[in-house]
Amino acid sequence: MRAAVLEGFGDASRLVYGDFPDPEPEPGFTVVRLAAAALNWHDVLVRQGRYGSPLPHVPGADGAGRRVDDGSEVLVLPSLWWGSDQRAPGPRWEILGDHRPGTYAEYVRVPDDCVVPKPAGLSWAQAAALPLVGLTTYRALVTRARLERGQSLLVLGAGGGVATMAVILASAIGATVHVTSSSTAKIDAAVALGAVGGVSYRDPDWPAAARALSPEKAGFDVVLDPVGTWAPALEAVRPGGRVVVLGSVSAERADLDVRRFYFGQYDLLGTTMGSPADFAGLVDLVEEQGIVPPPIARVFPLSETAAAHRYLESGAGFGKVVLDIGS
Repeated sequence: MRAAVLEGFGDASRLVYGDFPDPEPEPGFTVVRLAAAALNWHDVLVRQGRYGSPLPHVPGADGAGRRVDDGSEVLVLPSLWWGSDQRAPGPRWEILGDHRPGTYAEYVRVPDDCVVPKPAGLSWAQAAALPLVGLTTYRALVTRARLERGQSLLVLGAGGGVATMAVILASAIGATVHVTSSSTAKIDAAVALGAVGGVSYRDPDWPAAARALSPEKAGFDVVLDPVGTWAPALEAVRPGGRVVVLGSVSAERADLDVRRFYFGQYDLLGTTMGSPADFAGLVDLVEEQGIVPPPIARVFPLSETAAAHRYLESGAGFGKVVLDIGS
């Protein structure tokens, strides 16, 4: 099959379009003929060697296509072998595209419980863009943060896939959403998706500026942090509020004022990906409330995966970057 093959760890040039062995059918697994795959920042970390992937390797966690056995249209759940405990993944858990071939290819093989029917009305690009960011955001906001109608949410770093999905999902739940971003254009785009407003994180005093937008200027019920800025995030949350952390793009270490933290009665919640039960909850919301996936920033052919990675890393787009593999 044709695939974007990671020949060595490093920059985007290490992704080369070429041949890779077809996945073989095996009991307990389903082979999917992919129509589209979506990029995630996690894929960049795989490309850089952060997860010790085997080489040569096909990255990619997100995908949508048709089952080879019966032709039905499906989404690929990228969270493999979560286990029976809904509180946290089990010891066998892994993300598709880390240690086994992923979705930057014409075909992918996944465990049987990692394919679900594609929601009606979604294009292939939209369907491919939904699983990882949708699952991750649903677990972060609904399962972990317990966000409810009428509560307030601040989303950090509007423009990325998770942040964009968070605006869509939280607005559908009935929460009031504000965002931070690097540009007025991205804040305006978030408002078009359901946010009320936002502030620029280029302002060193952005936590105070964001807090001033919160109900009674007391801080937000929930702050969603997909970038790793814990300490500033705590400046924007109300006493007794929750900060949900699911990324470390900006920083992998954080210094916290411990005394302020416990006097503030804060919850600091870690999360990533989600379980099949979380995914089922997400799909129900999509089908029952008409929630759409994040907007598509740009679509590249599979043969231009390296260029797609460069575009993702540039931060220029708003929404998801997708690979067209062919329907």
